[in-house]
This record gives sequence, C-alpha cells and structure tokens, in this order.
Amino acid sequence: MRVKGHNALAISAAALTIYAIEFVIFAVLIPAEQYMAFTGITAEQSEGGMARMPFGIIPPLLAAIGLSLVIKWRNVAGWMAGLTTGLIMAVLFAFGTSLYGYVYGPHIEAYLPVNLAHFLVCWGAAGAILGAWK
Repeated sequence: MRVKGHNALAISAAALTIYAIEFVIFAVLIPAEQYMAFTGITAEQSEGGMARMPFGIIPPLLAAIGLSLVIKWRNVAGWMAGLTTGLIMAVLFAFGTSLYGYVYGPHIEAYLPVNLAHFLVCWGAAGAILGAWK
C-alpha cells in the first residue's frame, strides 16, 4: 500500500526494525546500570519513564518516515542506495541531534561511540529496507 508515493509496509518494517535493534542494544546488550551511567539517568528517573514505554515506537516511526522521504528525494533505487542514505542521515541528523545530551546534558564521552553505532546500525538497516522496497 502506497501513501503519497511511499510504501507504508516498508515504513512499518523499517520502524519495527529500528525499534527491535534498539531493544537489543539498550535492553539486552547494555545493562541498565551501564546505560544509566552513560546517560546520567537515575534509577528513579528510569522508573518514572516506564509509563511512557508504549510511546517508544513513535521515534522509530518518525525516523522511518523521514528516511523514506529522503530516499524518495534522492531518486536512487536499491537497498545499497537506501543503506547509504540511512548512514548519512544517521550521522548528520540522528547522531548530530543526540549530541545535545552530551554538550548540554549529563551524557558522558563513553556513550558517544555507543550512540553513534546505534544510529548507524538502526538507520542503515531501515534505509536498506526502504531502498529495497522503493
């Protein structure tokens, strides 16, 4: 199904892929104590955020929609073009925006490569999916 020239199924698959990869990275691979040390979040703050967990799909969905737009604008088909677009957008927008947490917030230097890798993997995979289904 296409919505204004975008494959809604591909967007959904890309968003779910981002969500699943983030779950593996931040809930399975990185212990909660390490994540809190990286980000400066306390246990009390973490517990307070549990009620917002159902909204966790919104950022990956917005990222997938944004990647779909950029891939369409580039007008280059294929999974490799999508992957390339995803990697570029991961560095310039996702990671670039996340640097605010380091520059103005409590994130520590050790979190920067973890966060960069997270965005490269997530957005690269999502871009490849979207490019393949263009």
